[in-house]
Amino acid sequence: MNIFRVAFLTRVCIGAFVVVTANAMAAGTLPVGPAAGDMTLSPFYRWAGPMPGLPGAVLRSETLPVQPQMPAAAQALRLLYSSTDSRWHSGLVPVSGALYLPAGKPPADGWPLLAWAHGTLGIADVCAPSWAGWRERDSAYINRWLAHGFAVVATDYQGLGGPGPHPYTFWQAEGRSVLDSIRAARAIRPGLIAKRVILAGQSQGAGAALGAAILAGSYAPELPIFGAVLTAANSTFPQGPIALAPRQSNTLFLALASGALGDDGPRIEEILTDDGLELLRVARQSCTRDIAAKSKGLQIGSFAELLTIAPEALTALRTPMTDMPQASVAFPLFIATGQADRTITPERQYAVAAALCDADNDVTWRTYEGLGHDGVLHGSLDDAFAFVEARLDGSGHGSNCSTLQRPGPPGARNPDAPFNGD
Repeated sequence: MNIFRVAFLTRVCIGAFVVVTANAMAAGTLPVGPAAGDMTLSPFYRWAGPMPGLPGAVLRSETLPVQPQMPAAAQALRLLYSSTDSRWHSGLVPVSGALYLPAGKPPADGWPLLAWAHGTLGIADVCAPSWAGWRERDSAYINRWLAHGFAVVATDYQGLGGPGPHPYTFWQAEGRSVLDSIRAARAIRPGLIAKRVILAGQSQGAGAALGAAILAGSYAPELPIFGAVLTAANSTFPQGPIALAPRQSNTLFLALASGALGDDGPRIEEILTDDGLELLRVARQSCTRDIAAKSKGLQIGSFAELLTIAPEALTALRTPMTDMPQASVAFPLFIATGQADRTITPERQYAVAAALCDADNDVTWRTYEGLGHDGVLHGSLDDAFAFVEARLDGSGHGSNCSTLQRPGPPGARNPDAPFNGD
């Protein structure tokens, strides 16, 4: 099945869902209920008590069964912690996630910590990885970090498990979810977590991890973050040095999926076709695989088929939520791009690296022949390990900003590479 179509249709429906709830509520109020993707999971995910005064506080935790695909994990904990709602500005909200500790004796100063930001799974509560578990690609990835001697904290993101909508790809909210998961992990296991943290994220999660990197200095200056690993980066830099033509379908669905329609604008139901409304219903209750199956059944082939207005008409109604400032990040960044990525093309990921370099950041950008959007996650991991080890031992890794070269169009995919399917 075509991943681009799956992700595209998922994000369109997600965006519709978020905008409905945002329009329905007054500013400063978190939308909740079935129309916000809230579902009955377990009492763990709903917090009825007062919120703490600060973000990153642990509200509760419980033992989480370790998935069989993660043999390097000795212990797993489900977490509920406080974070800042920067989409609806409702104050502190409960956010769920998980903490994994590796097997073996910890180093004297504790395990270094990887803060993992996942890619697109859906927006209904049942899609939260701390509840549903990880898919094979991601569980194998986390397991490799555990085997490499890292503890791993993985946020579900605001609204994915916790109350209210999931502000999909809204980097300011997702970045705070990542940073507050680090605070929670360090608080719940203070003797086992070292003062050495690495950020990592894939696709949607690359935007979340980069958002966390940009926000860290002002939002969480106490966190000892040494670097960030970004794969299949989805961020955009409108003031960057590389001018790119708009991605008609991707740009529109990313904007919709992130709640970009103004709260005083039209309700999304007013601009969706019957098929679009049907996909919206599925998105509120299930995850990407079910949405993909539904879209296939409805034979949806293009973004325009979901709208009652021209896609171009959305431009005046939306604000792109993946747009980032050319900010200075206090630590080095490693960016990995699959040369066969047709979801977020190499050219667009090159624009991310170029914008960050243009802001005088320490960036290492590498491309990988034959690897697609999914395959680059594992295909670049040995290089990511080398980057991280150099950061933690103080030897440095070296920026290649001075030698960046514009890539060509997406190439052929290697069908034998792990997790490199369509």
